[in-house]
Amino acid sequence: MSTFHYSGSSFYFNNEPIQMISGAIHHFRVVPEYWEDRLLKLKACGFNTVETYVAWNIHEPQKGQFNFEGLADIVRFIEIAGKIGLHVIVRPSPYICAEWEFGGMPAWLLAEPDMRLRCYHKPFLEHVDAYYDVLLPMLRPLLCTQGGPIIAMQIENEYGSYGNDKLYLNYLKDAMIKRGIDVLLFTSDGPEDYMLQGGMVDGVLATVNFGSRPAEAFAKLRKYQPDAPVMCMEFWNGWFDHWREGHHTRSAQDVAEVLDEMLSMGASVNFYMFHGGTNFGFYNGANGHTEDSYEPTITSYDYDVLLDESGEPTNKYYAVRDVIAKHRKLDDIELPRPVAKQAYGEVVMTGQAPLSLNISRISQPIQSAYPLPMEELGQDYGFIQYSTFLSGPRPKQPLYIQDLHDRALVFLDGQILGTLDRSQAGAIIEFEVPEGGAHLSILVENMGRVNYGPYIKDLKGVTEGVRHGMQFLSDWTIHPLPLSELSGLLFESLSGHMEPSFYRGEFTVNDVADTFLNLDGWIKGVVFVNGFNLGRYWNVGPQRTLYVPGPLLQEGSNEIIIFELHGAAAPRIRFVDKSDLG
Repeated sequence: MSTFHYSGSSFYFNNEPIQMISGAIHHFRVVPEYWEDRLLKLKACGFNTVETYVAWNIHEPQKGQFNFEGLADIVRFIEIAGKIGLHVIVRPSPYICAEWEFGGMPAWLLAEPDMRLRCYHKPFLEHVDAYYDVLLPMLRPLLCTQGGPIIAMQIENEYGSYGNDKLYLNYLKDAMIKRGIDVLLFTSDGPEDYMLQGGMVDGVLATVNFGSRPAEAFAKLRKYQPDAPVMCMEFWNGWFDHWREGHHTRSAQDVAEVLDEMLSMGASVNFYMFHGGTNFGFYNGANGHTEDSYEPTITSYDYDVLLDESGEPTNKYYAVRDVIAKHRKLDDIELPRPVAKQAYGEVVMTGQAPLSLNISRISQPIQSAYPLPMEELGQDYGFIQYSTFLSGPRPKQPLYIQDLHDRALVFLDGQILGTLDRSQAGAIIEFEVPEGGAHLSILVENMGRVNYGPYIKDLKGVTEGVRHGMQFLSDWTIHPLPLSELSGLLFESLSGHMEPSFYRGEFTVNDVADTFLNLDGWIKGVVFVNGFNLGRYWNVGPQRTLYVPGPLLQEGSNEIIIFELHGAAAPRIRFVDKSDLG
């Protein structure tokens, strides 16, 4: 058993002063086979602590159904960290932000009428309690007070940026203590008056998050908490990317100078991030700071930090290690060897399964008088198609999709009319209906729920209604398309038709290694390798390659399936040995 506490301006571990130098690695953004590699690299850089979030939505994907395997095996991740001699900071849900889908909250919360999030709302808290009843007993044996590596745990996350409900925050504090969490509890907020006022909790250590000007930030923290050590819980040494912008970078020298200033002040620090990893599957989040804004995050969570997306040290890694060496003696730890990278070359797709011919094979239709959002149908992620028949004749009028979330392809009698996107207001699709009527289909993509700010209550699909001119359209056939099960697809030879289709190919691997999938020539869609959802691609963004960790591949034959929304003129891809980010 160990103790971790603070007294005056210092932290103490087993009554010895300690300055925490921590780095964030999210276990759910790194394949488990690489957890030890990434943690060893963190320790070799001079860090003594690792920090990780706990994402509720990967642990309880359906209400009452829990998952702690694979990417979700947080216990194993913490045990590996402890085995190699690292302390662990855990930042559990209910909300984590993290540029992660819905800030880590499960989508099924939104299916309940009048659900209120992140506040003292009994239905919400009942779900938190049910989740904590499963999660926290798993973490309790890993606390330092029980002989484990966890030294501190967070209550909520940057709550002062969202609200000021102290009943809610104290409820979460008491919920953790009641379930045996007896390590140091803390909050983290931006160094602004209203953020600290809204986010601090009596009897709980407050920390601050920032990327620069540490003296100014810590002065603000000391104003509210004068008799405690100062810690930057999120040192933003890099940044994340949205699709419609370039890759963010920050110089290693700048990061090193700010770190040196913090360590010279005696402050503790947690790098956000140390290693970013990947938003596999449909788990990327989005920003929506106003009612009309929406900016989804890309698949890569490279973050321009100490380890790149594939886990290799960057210039920032060595610059930071040099600064740490000025302030403490580094352990003599040899860096793990770089993970092998391979360029497996070109793969030509050999099969095509148009969505229009396969939708009934992978989705059961639902009839409704009006369009329903995903959440009301029990769907969390992916796509959803709405279809109806319009009688005719009708003159040319615009199509209105009220409260579209997020991007829609519109088809009339199977022919695409155009694309509507909630982040690009002003696009207009107009059409007339002939004498005999016409079939209207709308394929909507959930591009990631908002993860930060006042608009996190972000239902997906068509959330209000569809009009042709002034008239609301009724009698809809709805096909949920979470793409979680694709075995029903019927692949035939390539047709060349430019419509939403699944493309299938095979490639042979002799020596398993990491690789990167280059998607030049493709427009927008999702990639599956051996059944694993790598994530989204889109030709408008800073990312044109998807990272493929070696453990997803196998010796011999491997399968790739690409769901391309706009059809592929030349359905072939290339596996290369480096990312296009950076």
